[in-house]
Amino acid sequence: MTIPVLPCYLANRPTRTDDHLEVRDKYHGTPRWAVSRADDSMMETAIARAVEAAPAVAAIAPHERQRILRHCLTRLHEEANELAAILVQEGGKPLGAARTEIHRLLTTFELAAEEAARPAGELHDLRGNAQSGNALAFERRFPIGPCAFITPFNFPLNLVAHKVAPALAVGCPFVLKPASYTPVSALRLGAILAQTDLPDGAFSILPATREAADRLVTDARLRFLSFTGSAEVGWDLKARSGKKRVTLELGGNAGCIVAADADLDAAVAALVQGGFGNSGQSCISVQRILVHRSLEEPFRERLLAAVSTLAAGDPAKEDTIIGPLIDEKEAMRLETWVEEALSRGARQLCGGPRQGAVFPATVLQSVPDTCRLWAEEAFGPVVILRSFDTIEEAFRIINDSRYGLQAGLFTQNMDGLFTAWNQLEVGAVVVNESSSFRADAMPYGGIKDSGLGREGVRNAMQEMTEPRLLVFPHAVPR
Repeated sequence: MTIPVLPCYLANRPTRTDDHLEVRDKYHGTPRWAVSRADDSMMETAIARAVEAAPAVAAIAPHERQRILRHCLTRLHEEANELAAILVQEGGKPLGAARTEIHRLLTTFELAAEEAARPAGELHDLRGNAQSGNALAFERRFPIGPCAFITPFNFPLNLVAHKVAPALAVGCPFVLKPASYTPVSALRLGAILAQTDLPDGAFSILPATREAADRLVTDARLRFLSFTGSAEVGWDLKARSGKKRVTLELGGNAGCIVAADADLDAAVAALVQGGFGNSGQSCISVQRILVHRSLEEPFRERLLAAVSTLAAGDPAKEDTIIGPLIDEKEAMRLETWVEEALSRGARQLCGGPRQGAVFPATVLQSVPDTCRLWAEEAFGPVVILRSFDTIEEAFRIINDSRYGLQAGLFTQNMDGLFTAWNQLEVGAVVVNESSSFRADAMPYGGIKDSGLGREGVRNAMQEMTEPRLLVFPHAVPR
């Protein structure tokens, strides 16, 4: 069967190359597309053209930036069903999760369009001491310049949007390398951007070899690097990025606490969705569930009953919750981690044999702290149960991790949740919802090995701009 060969986008224009990257249907394993892959020379051209375009892109009026974003929003609405189908095939994403990602994609562009038309600024009254006299200063934020974006496979449209839409909103040209597993959806966005009147060189979307993509990290002409992916790769990129500003959205092994006063039914429903939605392939997916000892047995019974209803298999089916992991090697890796935990005393409460890349919903108990399944990011449909006696003990367990992205707390105790906010070493504490909750407007990111900086449309716009003052030393009459 002949498969379509899609162009990449070099300096706004569809460009075909002789080097093709094959993209497979992740459930059936069959080739579905081939995409044009950029070499080192094309990456150099993309960066050079972005540098040349920077003044023109920065000069686009805010209302014109909004118009471009709204064009994208309109076209994305029109292609929503087709884009969802692409996510199912290239990413193995269950259809319901694909539709949710499309909804969030639209929200992200809508937020960026709204923010584009109200550029941030501030007036500073500097008369606070005698030395500053009668001075006033106006602060305005200016685009930082050409940006480099590297995005992951698990949300191949919305996590692209969280970089691209803010860049369009503030006036920064960019070069994007989408994940090699899932480049097709990003290239569809490129086709929509190519319909606009953005200045030549304003954007490039280039599936690329690792060697070619390395320019995005090391080239000093790029002023900002935003990377979403694993901690190991992210911190290595930062170490080699030179003077450019860097935002890292990395991994986690999120913990959620079910306190003694929690609503059990609500907690179970949220934690099942948070642990097994998107087949567990999310950096804020629920991985460790800490349950107060008084609730351990009824919680476990409810959890296992709910997990037993989760359909696994073909992601194109309406009722499928757990589709394939992105690659069979990842399913085999997760299987090895589970076997390691079992060999060291863990108990498997549910979960069946792996079927190719499909890993069934799995719940374990008594997993030792030193097992990879407890200490590292599982990135699959596996959760671990552990009981605790005091809330302070639960906080210590959550914090005893090299990661610190998000945590969930189920409680009716206001004092307890504010104590959690003060003591949990994470980027966000989510109340009466799982750690996997994310609103696209909220500042999002972690601490420790989970990242550096924050995303969310407004926060990303801050990262992609620099403040500049206009100072009037004698502005105020005596």
